[in-house]
Amino acid sequence: MGVEGVLQGVSAFGYGFFAIDSTYIKVYSTLPLLHRDPFDGIIIATAIVENMTIPTADENVQKYDVLWVW
Repeated sequence: MGVEGVLQGVSAFGYGFFAIDSTYIKVYSTLPLLHRDPFDGIIIATAIVENMTIPTADENVQKYDVLWVW
């Protein structure tokens, strides 16, 4: 598929991308250290700020006060 295929698929389904904003970093810095993966932390912070739901089976992500489904 490659990068171009992923980008086209994202666009075709009406999805987009978020830039890492300073607001997300500030929220990330306040999160308890229940999970030490910084990428997951940014995803969690973004979901909190944007009031989004994270689709995940990761039990560590589910420990946070964030909407998730699986």
